[in-house]
Amino acid sequence: MSAAAARILIAGGSGLVGRELVRALLERTPAPRLVLLVRRRPADADPRLQLRVVDFAALPDLPAAAEAYCGLGTTIATAGSQAAFRAVDFDAVLAFARAAKAAGVVRFGVVSALGPSPRSPTFYNRVKGEMEQALAGLGFASLVIARPSLLAGDRGALGQPARFGERLALAATAPVRGLIPKAWRPIEARTVARALVRALAEGRPGVRVVESAELQDLGA
Repeated sequence: MSAAAARILIAGGSGLVGRELVRALLERTPAPRLVLLVRRRPADADPRLQLRVVDFAALPDLPAAAEAYCGLGTTIATAGSQAAFRAVDFDAVLAFARAAKAAGVVRFGVVSALGPSPRSPTFYNRVKGEMEQALAGLGFASLVIARPSLLAGDRGALGQPARFGERLALAATAPVRGLIPKAWRPIEARTVARALVRALAEGRPGVRVVESAELQDLGA
């Protein structure tokens, strides 16, 4: 196996799904060489990871690789404005994808959200839809777009700010979670990560959109 084939690029590896992506990939035998692009160096980085502190608005050339994952994402409340949100969820994602393509990546996996559309009247869903549309136009041999429902996981353990609406929704749905259709049921970040890794490994040509119900099954 070539060095490029054994190397995987990851952006957003310190987030809720990103951390689980790293864990899932390191469980492979043999474990691939993971290159994580981060905005700041974490204090508890796994020594098996190669960290690169970058500015996503001015990415350097990336090392050769055949596979890449993107877990970049924020909320408008956390970002502080619609413009700041778009800078992460569209601009940074697209910048990483373009840099990965230039580095030889042919299989690209990205975490999106439920209900994206470039024509949505909701700003959040519209940006996600525009991001998906832009990625589809880059010409990856295999592009997998994961669209999870409400994410469940411990953000506090990652040092991330609490998302009040997310916590409220998770608490409200907990007693009846098993009765909620898979398409809208809250989903564990670990399940999303495992499903995305499995779907990308299948290498189906073209664009594959994996909705939350299928993520539940693939990542079980």
